[in-house]
Amino acid sequence: MDRLLVVSGPVIVENDKVLLDRDYKEDLWKFCGGRTKEDESLVDTAKRRSKEELGIEIEILNENPFFTYAIKETPEGKSDVILVHFLAKRIEEIKPGEDIRKWGWFDLDNLPENLGLNIIPALKYFRFIK
Repeated sequence: MDRLLVVSGPVIVENDKVLLDRDYKEDLWKFCGGRTKEDESLVDTAKRRSKEELGIEIEILNENPFFTYAIKETPEGKSDVILVHFLAKRIEEIKPGEDIRKWGWFDLDNLPENLGLNIIPALKYFRFIK
């Protein structure tokens, strides 16, 4: 493995719908979030990335996050990725940033195809789906 990436973001569910977005890098529906910066906490990363991607402030509802692990293949090689997701609520209306191609609220009973691998496990962890 070339390196270790730690990624953090919120899981936001309102009225039985989950907030997901797509950027220009991957054709996957994902939670907003991104890499931690040096000396930045996981909660601070989730808050920063929510503001950058969707223009929203968030409130963390549960300090016990969902963790998962993946291997990301890139042209430079493989990376270990630790994904950390906090249950959160949004504070303001969504104003997507320039890196976001699409975003939407998706019914928990009718999720889109092309989901990131962490979406279903995180929704199960926070007991939104069985």
